[in-house]
Amino acid sequence: MKFKNKIIISFCIIIFIPILLAIGVLFGFQQIQLKAIQQRYGVENDDYSYFSNSMQLLSRFTQDSFEKLADQAKTNPGVLEDSAYLAQMNAVLGEKYSYLVVRKGDALLYVGGNTSQEFLSELPPYGGAKEGANRGVYVDGEEQALIKQIDFVCEDGSDGSIFIVTILEETVPEIKSLIADGLVAVAMILVLTAVMLTVWIYTSFINPIKKLQVAAQNIKDGNLDFTVEVESNDEIGELCRTFEEMRQRLKDNTEEKLSSERENKTLISNIAHDLKTPITAVKGYAEGLIDGVADTPEKRDKYIKTIYNKANEMDTLINELTLYAKIDTNRIPYNFAKLNASDYFNDCVEEIGLDLEAKNIGLGYFNYVDEDVLIIADPEQLKRVVNNIIGNSVKYLDKQKGQINMRIKDVGDFIQVEIEDNGRGIAARDLPYIFDRFYRADASRNSATGGSGIGLSIVKKIIEDHGGKIWATSKESIGTVMYFVIRKYQEVPYE
Repeated sequence: MKFKNKIIISFCIIIFIPILLAIGVLFGFQQIQLKAIQQRYGVENDDYSYFSNSMQLLSRFTQDSFEKLADQAKTNPGVLEDSAYLAQMNAVLGEKYSYLVVRKGDALLYVGGNTSQEFLSELPPYGGAKEGANRGVYVDGEEQALIKQIDFVCEDGSDGSIFIVTILEETVPEIKSLIADGLVAVAMILVLTAVMLTVWIYTSFINPIKKLQVAAQNIKDGNLDFTVEVESNDEIGELCRTFEEMRQRLKDNTEEKLSSERENKTLISNIAHDLKTPITAVKGYAEGLIDGVADTPEKRDKYIKTIYNKANEMDTLINELTLYAKIDTNRIPYNFAKLNASDYFNDCVEEIGLDLEAKNIGLGYFNYVDEDVLIIADPEQLKRVVNNIIGNSVKYLDKQKGQINMRIKDVGDFIQVEIEDNGRGIAARDLPYIFDRFYRADASRNSATGGSGIGLSIVKKIIEDHGGKIWATSKESIGTVMYFVIRKYQEVPYE
């Protein structure tokens, strides 16, 4: 969820959740507490507007008792002088923090509550108050009370008054408690809403930020072996996803750098090992010449030729190292040109044949390409490819009579070159990796035969840069066939 949507939802939660909860609480408040007040004080009206007016509420507390006493005053005034009846009514009013006072003439016949004589002396005179269930006189002072008055005529004809006195010191705190409960409910609603928002915000924002903080600290400490988990599709989730991609790229670059360093060390080790053998031979034959061991012209020629050949081997190794550095930085210099396929490979075979003949290795050449077929290639680099493949074949020939066959075929838009030998072959498990840099199928054999381990990787790079591809098939103890294809030159007609 996007931040924009979360902000909108947060706004709605802040506005609507408290309102809805308040409505629910007030409804429950109405159903429970107000019903309890109704039952306790006899308030039966479903219109609760009087709760906003404390005096009106107090008046309604005693409304039922007032109406009963007023009815008795009209129909049976004598019962209002009966102490037993008065005590019964006083007990009912006592539950509503009220009591009865009955006055006949100037004398008090009944006082149902503990109050001072001063207060009783200030009771309204006969006919001094407007009668009615919803009417009353508020008395202020040390004793705060609401007084309702019912006037009646006694049986002996004298004036009588009955007073319902409601004590405010008792009822107002209860009303205040009712209001306090409402305020507590509102406070709880606000706290609940705040907790909901805090938990949601903490889960949505703080947790992902803490994960990113831990991830950044890991990267700072050089630890890249962890994963930043993405749990949302919002901006934080996108940031986590980007951070994870950055971590993975850093890890890949670090591993590539370490791999490159290992390869460079391997290359230096291989070159050092492979240079050691020809250098030792050069030194040995040179010392032989200096010490006069080669005391005949034939020996001197042999020593000089050997020194020359070993120098060529060292030159080849150094050239490979230089070319590898260019390959590693994609800076191989190419000079592409249109070449006649037949003429070019005929010249290659003629040059290679002399060298193989000197080593007593047979060479078979089969050209199935038309004489006018052209290819686009760098002649020097393509010759390096052929020489490296044939040199590799010569290195691993293990038969008494070595044989190398070279076939040139036309395969549509490409020329396919096949170089086959009858050497020891390559194991099936090693075949997929022979074009990898520094891969050696048999380290002990390679140590004996020499080689930097980058020859076939250079070949693959050159062929791919020509827009072709290279692959191999092999059977152990039978031989290996190397295949590569070079694109033909095709003129694009101009319209």
